[in-house]
Amino acid sequence: MNKRVLIVVDMLNDFAKKDGALYCGSSADSIIPFVVDKVSEFISLKLPVIFITDAHDTRDLEFKKFPPHCIYGSEGAAIIDDIKLLVEEYSFAIRVPKSRFSGFFKTNLNQIMLDLKPETVEVVGLCTNICVLYTVEELCNRDYHVVVYREGVASFDEEAHHWALRQMAEVLGAEIK
Repeated sequence: MNKRVLIVVDMLNDFAKKDGALYCGSSADSIIPFVVDKVSEFISLKLPVIFITDAHDTRDLEFKKFPPHCIYGSEGAAIIDDIKLLVEEYSFAIRVPKSRFSGFFKTNLNQIMLDLKPETVEVVGLCTNICVLYTVEELCNRDYHVVVYREGVASFDEEAHHWALRQMAEVLGAEIK
């Protein structure tokens, strides 16, 4: 059993890079050092790091709401270099591609979590009020102790970012650090 698991949500080029299709803005840039440090910490402790990664088909229905982004296999869907270089040869890095906001929807994340049996699930990534929120919601509904790092999450919408942090704490019971 691993006492701690780190979930990194959508730290992908299309969200975190200035030329990305759905760039989350300077707030995305500001969390990269924290996320890199957190991933490095887990690697040094030989703890699991789960990368939840947006991966869409070119005809995805989500593109009726948002511009095309994170097309499966594209550079935009790749994990940012700052992190990718850290985990290239790390054997406990697990990638979970998703096509919706929640990391659990039509993925194997539930089985991974059941296999790992973590006491605490720590969460960082993009975008606080969308994919982070809906993944945390599912984690909390499955009775995991969830820690979301304020310095490790960001959104293109500052007001929605703060609202999502409040929802995660007050409604879902996640610990916000």
